[in-house]
Amino acid sequence: MISRIKRRINTIPKLVYWLSFFGVSVLIIIYNDDIAGELMLAYFLLFVLLMIWWVIKQAKYIINLKNEKMKTELLHLKSQVNPHFFFNTLNNLYGSMEKDSKAREMVLKLSDMMRYSIYEGQKDRVTLGEELDYLKNYIALQEARYHKKTDIQFNHKIDDTSSKIMPLLFIILLENAFKHGLENLEENAYIHVNLTASEKQLHFEIENNFETQEASDVKGIGLKNLKRRLELAYPNKHFLSFKIDTNVYNVKLTLELI
Repeated sequence: MISRIKRRINTIPKLVYWLSFFGVSVLIIIYNDDIAGELMLAYFLLFVLLMIWWVIKQAKYIINLKNEKMKTELLHLKSQVNPHFFFNTLNNLYGSMEKDSKAREMVLKLSDMMRYSIYEGQKDRVTLGEELDYLKNYIALQEARYHKKTDIQFNHKIDDTSSKIMPLLFIILLENAFKHGLENLEENAYIHVNLTASEKQLHFEIENNFETQEASDVKGIGLKNLKRRLELAYPNKHFLSFKIDTNVYNVKLTLELI
């Protein structure tokens, strides 16, 4: 983008500069009275106005470039949301189809998730209701994968499910809770999720325990992706915090709904 801006700056109409220089020089040489002074002043004013016009035009061009870059980057970041989950789940389904009566239900949920991720996930905004259904399907599929006693709770209270939000914001945090918590614990594993939303603000909190010998991947690609998406889509309108206390991992995300 910088190189494009430099090329744009180099397109300053040099003709304006040289005409101004030449015109003022001629006036100074030929005239030496009040009329020449007025003409010189008018010439300089015209030159200044032309330069102001050019600066405004360049500023608009640079702003448009930045907006274009931001939209492209957001689209790229969205496309990086963990697709490997789908393939892992499909493999599990393949192995359990003949012996598990819930296989068809899981296939349906997975199909809904894939549709949402591929089609709705590319949109700038979706409804909170759609995002809520996506999270419910994900949790249901994960619960079906594990054959051990777990405590998974998803509490939600949303005043208006038609409120708009950027899609696929919470899934990375939820994936991390399963990957670094429940998946590695043999017993007493828990994941507690709370989602509340009023007309203007949304609060998402997720807490899980984990094996103390397993380091939580706070600096993973997924979280860097999430942080960058929040910076681009909710500048100065979000708060994200992480807390580790012994073997408990807690994440809080607050968004101003716009």
